[in-house]
Amino acid sequence: MRDFDQMGLVVDWVDACRRGDLATLLDLYADDAEVECTCNGTRLYRGRRELETYWGPKLNAFPSAGFGLEEIHPAQNGVDLEYSVAGALRIRASFRFSAEGKIHSTLCEPAHQDAYEGCVC
Repeated sequence: MRDFDQMGLVVDWVDACRRGDLATLLDLYADDAEVECTCNGTRLYRGRRELETYWGPKLNAFPSAGFGLEEIHPAQNGVDLEYSVAGALRIRASFRFSAEGKIHSTLCEPAHQDAYEGCVC
């Protein structure tokens, strides 16, 4: 049983993305967390250093491009989120959590669109 607010944690994730706040974003992830991105082929990033390499350039682009929360809802083992970048590009992200109340894994993929070159998730 999870005794922390999973939805609240994802909202904190959204807020960090909107602000371009890499340090806060990384602090939401467990030390052994991983991000799997399937936007332009499948890539897996593990641990804080790889997550920093993955998220740093993306967060720099979000504030100027615009980052919008489209949908958020509980899922069987976590939270599913859909967000938009630049008002058009929509990304689906599924979050799973550690027992300590941190993000353990994120899977992102394009949502509601055809294959898109240059996905920023």
